Amino acid sequence: MSAGPPPVPAGGLRTRSLRNRVTVTVLAFIAAMLVVLAVVTDVALGARLEGELRERLQDRASYATILVGQVPSSTLVDRLEGDGVSVSLTTSTGQVISKGPLSPAAPGAAPAPQPPGPADGPKGPVRKAGQVLSVSEPLSDGSTLVLLADSGDVERTLAQVRTTLVVAGLVLLALAALALRPVVARALRPLDQVTATARAITAGDRGARLRPDRPETELGRAASAFDGMLDEVEGAERQARGAEQRLRVFLSDAAHELRTPLSGVQAAAERLLRGVDDRRQREELSVTVIREARRASRLADDLLTMARIDSGLDLQRVTVDLAGVAGRVADVARLAHPDARVEVTGSADPVEADPDRVTQVLTNLVDNALAATNGRGHVALAVRRDQDRVTVDVSDDGPGVPPADAERVFERLVRLDASRTSGGSGLGLSIARGIAEAHGGTLVLVPSPAGARFRLSLPAAGPR
Repeated sequence: MSAGPPPVPAGGLRTRSLRNRVTVTVLAFIAAMLVVLAVVTDVALGARLEGELRERLQDRASYATILVGQVPSSTLVDRLEGDGVSVSLTTSTGQVISKGPLSPAAPGAAPAPQPPGPADGPKGPVRKAGQVLSVSEPLSDGSTLVLLADSGDVERTLAQVRTTLVVAGLVLLALAALALRPVVARALRPLDQVTATARAITAGDRGARLRPDRPETELGRAASAFDGMLDEVEGAERQARGAEQRLRVFLSDAAHELRTPLSGVQAAAERLLRGVDDRRQREELSVTVIREARRASRLADDLLTMARIDSGLDLQRVTVDLAGVAGRVADVARLAHPDARVEVTGSADPVEADPDRVTQVLTNLVDNALAATNGRGHVALAVRRDQDRVTVDVSDDGPGVPPADAERVFERLVRLDASRTSGGSGLGLSIARGIAEAHGGTLVLVPSPAGARFRLSLPAAGPR
């Protein structure tokens, strides 16, 4: 399971100074590197100096094996002594010749080591006792040579180097602290630009953007994401404002549409209340009240249907045969308009749909087609399979719809021609398209050589 984002503290996002955090982090990194460098230098230099001292003792021992027998013993001691090396030579007769500050006779000097055994090789190993290094070498004339060196000089040299490194490190950290502030400020300058852009947008400049010159870098990707977010926010704001404006227009148009039938109901009712002696006139006024009330009720029902569509229409999906639904709609249309010719052709696989809503769509399309032909024309419903969809084309031989209004005819409360909407509210085609889209389908006006042709398309449920 992947870990989620870190929780935000209860007090909100921590907003400590990024410049200070970056500066302190860099200084801590530099200090850590300096400590590592100092430790490595101390260890390496100490090993190197002590190694050189050991090599010096062994080289002097090797040199002594060459000179023995060629020069007197005192001269040999004089040649080997120096550069911090003390010499002690014990001759075969037991005489001890020594020279240097660390000779065995000197106070505080290490005792002369015993001669090495045969396993020690041609040169005795270097031994260490405290700070004194020593090597013992038996010579060919029976004498024994002991060379001594004080490693304290190495420790004193290392102490000086450590002091130098500490002082240099502190100076370097101080200089780095002074130099890092402007460097970090320059490196974080893009954040200042982001802040300025955000403030400009807050002040009303919705078109302000960062527009990075190198979108492939880390800051470039962050800036591109920031611009993308702003584009989405601006688009959502435009959509919200557009939706608000459309809602205001829709409510205004709906109120206007409702005012007309309600005004008719009010006028007829007032005349009836004042009293009308003519029986025929009373009947006409009563019919007017009923007709306008039905008209207002139908408009209210259409408005409620549009609201349900906008909020998500609840569909009762079952397997539906569109050809059968089209046939039933055609039967009802023939009964209402006996002078019209309404026919259904074709067949297709079933669809998963709400039969009542599909019937509502086809009824609206057929009623509009009959209204366009004054109830006497030819209306055809053609059902067919089109790849993975089932379509129903509702065609008529009426005046048709201008191509420029092919989409406007689906807008709410739009009536291009009273003949195409049966004198309705102007919501029928909007409702029909909304029902089609709720099913995952479409409803469009397709080009036709004569009259109008509306195409309902729904996803097919069965195999091809």
